[in-house]
Amino acid sequence: MKQLSGLQLMQAMLNGDIPAPSITQTIPMKAIEVSEGAVTFEAHADERHLNPMGGVHGGFAATVMDTVTACAVHSALPAGVSYSTIDLNVKMVRPVPQNQRLIAKGSLMNLSKSLGISEGTLTTEEGKLLATATATCLILRP
Repeated sequence: MKQLSGLQLMQAMLNGDIPAPSITQTIPMKAIEVSEGAVTFEAHADERHLNPMGGVHGGFAATVMDTVTACAVHSALPAGVSYSTIDLNVKMVRPVPQNQRLIAKGSLMNLSKSLGISEGTLTTEEGKLLATATATCLILRP
């Protein structure tokens, strides 16, 4: 895998050539569009993601936002270079609905030698905003 650029790795997952990470079993999500510096995922919250009040736990949106913001950074990295999220700022705008197709988008804002900064949104299929995020990723060069 280390010989693939971030974009090539993301495209291989999108095409089913390599398996998706195990987090996609815990939080049902999958990439549906990938380009350099931008990703789109679909996600679904279900009964496994509820808080004690019966609503979708905020950790669901936070995990999806971490995924798309980090993947936007990853998609712009050359082969052999990785990253680690060091800051994630999520704003919950409205409750996340259960059992609906949700759309999460991440886009790269800036990439330097040591940091990648990105932003993301989580919306309903109709475009209603559920959450926004910004993230900073530490770039790990060999």
